[in-house]
Amino acid sequence: MRILILILGLITSFGGTCLAGNHYAYSPLARDAYDKAISLRMKEARQAIAKLKKQEPGNLVAYHIEDYIDFFTIYIGEDAATLSRLKGNKDRRLSILDDGPIDSPWHLFIQADIRLHWALLRFRFGEYISGFSEVNKAAKLLEKNRKLYPNFMPNQKDLGILHAAVGTVPDQYKWGVQLLSSLSGTIEQGRKELETVLTYAERNDFVFREEARGLYALLLLHLDNKGDEAWDAVNDAALQPGANPLHCFVAAHVALRTGRTDKAVALLEKRPVGAQFIAFPFLDYMLGLAKLRRLDKDAAPHFQRFLSKFRGRHYIKEAYQKMAWSELINNRPEGYRKNIRYCIQRGLDEAGGDRSALREAQSGLAPDITLLKARLLFDGAYYSQALSLLQTKKAGDFKDKHHRLEYSYRLGRILHGLHRYDEALGYYWQTVNEGSQERYFFACNAALQMGLVYEAKGDKKQARNSFNRCLGMDPDEYKTSLHQQAKAGLARVK
Repeated sequence: MRILILILGLITSFGGTCLAGNHYAYSPLARDAYDKAISLRMKEARQAIAKLKKQEPGNLVAYHIEDYIDFFTIYIGEDAATLSRLKGNKDRRLSILDDGPIDSPWHLFIQADIRLHWALLRFRFGEYISGFSEVNKAAKLLEKNRKLYPNFMPNQKDLGILHAAVGTVPDQYKWGVQLLSSLSGTIEQGRKELETVLTYAERNDFVFREEARGLYALLLLHLDNKGDEAWDAVNDAALQPGANPLHCFVAAHVALRTGRTDKAVALLEKRPVGAQFIAFPFLDYMLGLAKLRRLDKDAAPHFQRFLSKFRGRHYIKEAYQKMAWSELINNRPEGYRKNIRYCIQRGLDEAGGDRSALREAQSGLAPDITLLKARLLFDGAYYSQALSLLQTKKAGDFKDKHHRLEYSYRLGRILHGLHRYDEALGYYWQTVNEGSQERYFFACNAALQMGLVYEAKGDKKQARNSFNRCLGMDPDEYKTSLHQQAKAGLARVK
């Protein structure tokens, strides 16, 4: 579900021309306010909106931009008190927009966009019923607007992401899909719609060209399994990660997910900071994670900075787990035990990564140091180093079944990363055969990865079988994400 929320969370808007009376216009003043809002310079953005309202009374775009300020403030900070304080703004803004000109393509679009903002905030706080309900209302508005204005590109951008994402909603949220009575789609459909938007943006003054490219990159990465293309899209987007924290997040996220760990570190170390920006503690978490994957000794302080600044609900247990790992690989077992205890005492276990951290803490079973280092190096795409580590061991060296399964699974993943596909498949099959009845995630992900290998080899039948095998398992960890990726894989090879 995180992946879906992450992609939808970056949906934004577009620009127009100025009219008299109540109207919608991304005029130069409006664009300035919008640019400040999506650069997370919220004080400046509010000042720009005040100026916009004074000099262009009746320009209803001001309320759209105000909603972006609320959205990013709540979504990034995850503070429940802030959500409670600001949530009434949605209905107030929608009421004001009711008086907007109904013959403008912006009229329904902006209402839909605001509803999407608040749907995503509801998802962020675990309020899935109201979240899916808001998505449904937004989708109906967008579909109605498309019939009225089929060439209106902002509409197509939002619908493209929704169409791509709706078919990959994990099974445990299928009840929510039933609420999306007006929405259906496929990854291919959504990708084509976004590509149409990007083609338009190359030839016209499309204010949010960079945003559309960022969304396209995330679709390629998370739904279409095309990491290198996603990275190319990020580079083509002309993002400014040194000036815009949101751009830094997108670029570093794609870098981390595509094995460009050194690049992610470089981006995050140059992230913009200062009083003019709202706090974005998760960037500290990402930097700590990137450094941990290189086995750097200074990873833990970045997780500590994240924890000292963050007032939200997610990643708390994960951050303590990652600090514990940093202690363990640096031969400080007491530091591991101290931090892993905090996984039990602090944070919530709503998301998969936090649940996994809690499960490790409650098990009392510390990771094997060799397997842990190999895992981290693999996650950082340092495959040769990881393989060299594991080649010093054999399965019989591990007494615990968890570690034996992890050993075969890790070898499969590393050989996969080195493009030694036939060898990787052998270890994946071994993991699936020995671990499919266990609650560990190794066999489930091994089946998913088998599907990806067969897909790359052009064997659609075996790919489908593997993706379905993944969906047939019920691991305690990462089930939502693994099943979502398997569903996306089936959509590609059906």
